[in-house]
Amino acid sequence: MMNKNNIIKNISIILGTPVNDIEKYIEIFQDKVIVIKYGGHAMGNKKLAHTFAEDVTYLQKLGIKPVVVHGGGPQIGSMLDKLKIESSFIDGLRITNEETVEIVEMVLSGSINKDIVNKIHAAGGLAVGLSGKDAKIILADKLSGKFIDPNSNIEKFLDIGFVGKPKKIDTSIINILSKNLIIPIIAPVGFGINNETYNINADTAAGAIASALKAERILLLTDVEGVLDNDKKLISNISISKVESMLNKKIITGGMIPKIKTCLETVESGVKAAVIIDGRSPHAILREIFTTGGSGTMIDNNYGK
Repeated sequence: MMNKNNIIKNISIILGTPVNDIEKYIEIFQDKVIVIKYGGHAMGNKKLAHTFAEDVTYLQKLGIKPVVVHGGGPQIGSMLDKLKIESSFIDGLRITNEETVEIVEMVLSGSINKDIVNKIHAAGGLAVGLSGKDAKIILADKLSGKFIDPNSNIEKFLDIGFVGKPKKIDTSIINILSKNLIIPIIAPVGFGINNETYNINADTAAGAIASALKAERILLLTDVEGVLDNDKKLISNISISKVESMLNKKIITGGMIPKIKTCLETVESGVKAAVIIDGRSPHAILREIFTTGGSGTMIDNNYGK
């Protein structure tokens, strides 16, 4: 088992960062909660999955408290295809009937969740897999509202089934695990007031959990560098007002919109900073935490003030 000094030396070698600098950042983040939304290419690639497990294990062993919330869209889609169950989406949200939500829960809370736990154990860490239904972590409401009908392209009130949004987060079990040096790995499945099961967008679930924990940071692993400007160049730091302006001007579009909205909501709720980072880049999490330049785009309530 590696001791703290060996871990710091390893990170120094991986990042090419002086040991003294890493120790400085360890002091800053000591005993702080960092919520990490894990998904996309970082989850699907075996090598990146290994480095992800290594990264969160290093954080935990250095006295930082990682909390992982994971997605699993491609894996859900693959299982539905195997079972010959058709999938359709509205505004990026999977229409989820009673049959589909059972498959969603099976894949997210079962195979994916346990695979992440096993990889962290293989990296030398200790983790426990949870569903948002376990210990009543995520009480959810049915998500309803206006969506663009894909057939008519007209905005309508549409029922997309058992898709939920977090209403209340109970952090009790998360805090117990973190206090006992165990990494919580949470599948974004919630429960309703009548014990319904709800499929929840992983970014949204991670944001709600980060807000409830008053996390130091939330990191959203994506399949892009971060937020890009009009010239397609990465923006390293950005203020809330600037992000809102970019949304209004439609500079930020597509699948980046829900991620950005999650970042805005979490930072406005008291999370110190939200960072969109490229999960395709090995050790992007370590680079974000332990280097001055960081990784990706940070949205910070105080930036620009």
